[in-house]
Amino acid sequence: MKKITTYENKKVLVLGLAKSGFSAAKLLHELGALVTVNDGKPFDENPEAQDLLALGIKVVTGSHPIELLDEDFSVMVKNPGIPYNHPLVAKAQEMGIPVITEVELAYEVAECPIIGITGTNGKTTTTTMTGLLLNAGESKGMARLAGNIGYPASSVAQEAQADDKIVMELSSFQLMGITDFHPNVAVITNIYEAHIDYHGTREEYVKAKWEIQKNMTTEDYLILNWNQEELRMLSQTTQAQILPFSTTEVLEKGAYCVEGIIYYNQEKIMDASDLGVPGAHNIENALAAITVAKLYDISTEAIKQTLHLFHGVPHRTQYVGEIQGRKFYNDSKATNILATEMALSGFAPEKMILLAGGLDRGNSFEELVPSLQNVKALIAFGETKHKLVEAGQEAGIQVIEITDNVETAVPLALALSDEEDVILLSPANASWDQYPNFEIRGTRFMEAVNKLK
Repeated sequence: MKKITTYENKKVLVLGLAKSGFSAAKLLHELGALVTVNDGKPFDENPEAQDLLALGIKVVTGSHPIELLDEDFSVMVKNPGIPYNHPLVAKAQEMGIPVITEVELAYEVAECPIIGITGTNGKTTTTTMTGLLLNAGESKGMARLAGNIGYPASSVAQEAQADDKIVMELSSFQLMGITDFHPNVAVITNIYEAHIDYHGTREEYVKAKWEIQKNMTTEDYLILNWNQEELRMLSQTTQAQILPFSTTEVLEKGAYCVEGIIYYNQEKIMDASDLGVPGAHNIENALAAITVAKLYDISTEAIKQTLHLFHGVPHRTQYVGEIQGRKFYNDSKATNILATEMALSGFAPEKMILLAGGLDRGNSFEELVPSLQNVKALIAFGETKHKLVEAGQEAGIQVIEITDNVETAVPLALALSDEEDVILLSPANASWDQYPNFEIRGTRFMEAVNKLK
């Protein structure tokens, strides 16, 4: 870790805890900052705040008093999930206090290269694939995963050595809070409409994603999904060297897949069918990861073996097991329609039992209808169950059932299925109507499958 003096004896406000805020507060304290932490959770229910207080860090919990800003802070480190219209954030910006996110802090102390990966879908899978591929090489150091994937970037940056590489998954929320953050290699897996409730417009969302390259130079590499015209256009506005990947055309330079074969710079890497995870979206993820790996001279043989043995990230078309000839997959991370469409396309033309439903955000499911052609039975649950029933009826699905939740859907799916069917949990909705998060929803699904075993 770089020993920086930027924050020494400076007053810093950390707004919001969770993993990233807790890590940022501890790092800032170690760097000599005068840290104040403010978190909405009451102190007696807040073990992170209790631990920080024990270190001598000032904590203010249970509310977000505006008068905190009377303390002349030099900077605010904001939890990415807290919107910029939050009263404390808005007031800080009005006062001219810089507002950053924890990934900026991680960049400041990291002494090794950073590979930044963002996009609407596929970030976590691409980040995981990239880390595995880089660690399959024989070079010094190791690839360390960080960021939105669940490992606080500022913690990983402290541990990383000069020979390591940090492979950092970055959300649009995190990227809005960077100033000098500068990855040596960056990937944008794709851009679709998402998080409009946070960003306000699609344009602002795309702008946030594009921030990943704002400090990149002609010595850096930006890896883009060449299937998307929007990214082709944006590629003209960066200083970084562009490396494209595509599943629709042969490229002179970059990674592509044609006729079921994956190439990099026109060298055959592997058959797409040998990937350990199904679906066209996972071919795109693999192409992006392969491009990063080749930049770091990972051998073709190491790439082939690693991607063949990779069977997915938990809750992302994760293979759970087989019962009576039926294969079960957990895609609980599919919290929007696009993610479910991608999951369904990955199993076509196999016959599927689809388990879907969740938080009602006011949208219909008409756009999901064309993707339901290989679904032989639909089991709906949660707040959106009736809307999904309507979509299933429009798609001509003959067997449609409503049930209470994921747990009750699993035995029902087994009863409705035949040998060689795929039983897929891909909810197309957030989980918060019934479960605290998509991870718990996916875990409940897997527990229910294991009970049947």
